[in-house]
Amino acid sequence: MGKTEKYDHMKLIRQYAGGHKNLITLGRFLAAVSAVLTLIPYYLMWKIIRTAVNGEDAEAISTYAWGAVALIVGALLVYIVALLCTHIAAFRVQANMRSSLMRRIVTLPLGVFDEDGTGKIRRIVNDSTAATETYIAHTLADKTVAAVTPVGLMVLVLAFNWKIGLFCMIPAVIGFMCMMSMMGKGMQEKMKEYQDALETMNSEATEYVRGIPVVKTFGQTVHSFKRFKACIDGYGKWTTDYTLMLRFPMAAFMTCINSIFAFIVIASFIISKDGVSNADVLNIMYYIIVMPLVTVALTKIAYSGEAEMNLIDALKRIDKIMEIEALKEGSADKKPADQGIELKNVSYRYNGATRDAVRDVSLSIRPGEHVALVGPSGSGKTTLAELMVRFFDVTQGEILIGGVNVKEMSSVSLMKQVSFVFQDSRLIKKTILENVRMSKPGASEEEVIEALKKAQCMDIIEKLPNGIYTVIGEKGTYLSGGEQQRITIARAVLKDAPILILDEATAFADPDNEAKVQAAFEELAKGKTLIMIAHRLSTVMNADRIFVMEDGNCTESGTHAELMKQNGLYAKLFDEYTRSIEWKVGA
Repeated sequence: MGKTEKYDHMKLIRQYAGGHKNLITLGRFLAAVSAVLTLIPYYLMWKIIRTAVNGEDAEAISTYAWGAVALIVGALLVYIVALLCTHIAAFRVQANMRSSLMRRIVTLPLGVFDEDGTGKIRRIVNDSTAATETYIAHTLADKTVAAVTPVGLMVLVLAFNWKIGLFCMIPAVIGFMCMMSMMGKGMQEKMKEYQDALETMNSEATEYVRGIPVVKTFGQTVHSFKRFKACIDGYGKWTTDYTLMLRFPMAAFMTCINSIFAFIVIASFIISKDGVSNADVLNIMYYIIVMPLVTVALTKIAYSGEAEMNLIDALKRIDKIMEIEALKEGSADKKPADQGIELKNVSYRYNGATRDAVRDVSLSIRPGEHVALVGPSGSGKTTLAELMVRFFDVTQGEILIGGVNVKEMSSVSLMKQVSFVFQDSRLIKKTILENVRMSKPGASEEEVIEALKKAQCMDIIEKLPNGIYTVIGEKGTYLSGGEQQRITIARAVLKDAPILILDEATAFADPDNEAKVQAAFEELAKGKTLIMIAHRLSTVMNADRIFVMEDGNCTESGTHAELMKQNGLYAKLFDEYTRSIEWKVGA
């Protein structure tokens, strides 16, 4: 049961424990000693009962009783030391596991965080490592006790009257078989399904909470969030089916382990047919006291088995993160000759997808040229831009910056060449100064202020209580989407990279902010190779060239005037865009 699907979880745990792995072994050994010490008082109790029934020396009862108390206290102290050992090891394992995960995560392609979502990765880092810590700190010692106790109980149960003991073990054996039927090979898969359903529901719940303002504003119901409702319905159906599947074995298990007293009564009737001796009374009283331990032991085994399956699922999720292939650092780390970009027969397919997101795209962007990528949603615009700066590695083809393949450049060297301004700007809970400095940690305050001026941010700074030292998100200090966008632009200004990528950077800006953002872009883009991804086609009309993406292919390219003359997809999109902005109420 502990090695479901031959997954050696203890070997992996010992690897993460490092020098503390011996503490796990010591903790388990001490837990076993504690279990044995806990059982010995039951033998002393039998001697107390025998002394009382036979009317023997009463002083011996006191000796046996104090001996039992000493053993119980000793067992408790040994168990506390065992837990201390497992807790120290557990904390070390969790720390090493999280450190390993974070070291791995920083090497992953940036596109992984778009594919899997930061929420899912965060849950694995936090919850899966926490489940491992809980298992080592608590369950491992309990599992050892649960494994040793039945062996000791078999000795105690069969040593005094093996006929009664064997008869009383019948329901325990049947209950154990019922428990094992629930812990079959399919149970690990069920546990994975459960965790997947929980993970999906948590992710969708986050999106639902974010959308509550829309729900309340427009009087919508939960049915407006079909995916969230589908997740809840799916989770409910899964739990119902799972419960129904286990109702008979679980009912049989609970019935068996709680019917041991009935078998003691039956055994008492059987042995009393020819009269009852003091020894019989002694044995029956002894079994009434001891047999409940069998119930406790079987219950602990059941719970430790469930905890182990949770652990294996958690470790497999951690393994999935660790197995994601990191980007290989360029060995030569060649420096680009200029900031031109060339794509040669580039294709890319996301993990698990059935078709390419970008297919056989070839294009060239001259140094200092301002270009735009346009096209319908899902046409591959953002994917193409992310490939240019190696958020992913291309499936086939190659991408050159200044004549150098991006795969031959180190990540540090590549990031020095590029600045990003995304549609969904993010600021961390630190001061404005620290947020802007993220792009250039060694920058002086004067440089940061100059970057904020160029990004049209001084009106924001002036209204903040502590200027550039104001902490975002503290004491109710928040910025609008357009204001956050301008702070993000200040980062890019400070970095001053030769290539600039703007991904729908004005999508959420109000008219006032948009005007300031556009002015900031004009300042930022001077002398740089600019790549704009836009749905607002009015923002790209003056681009040196426009590349039109459709279904993963680059189908058209040229200036605005040239593309309008071609009367192709771009002309159609521009016509639709023009009609949308000219729409009026009551027109």
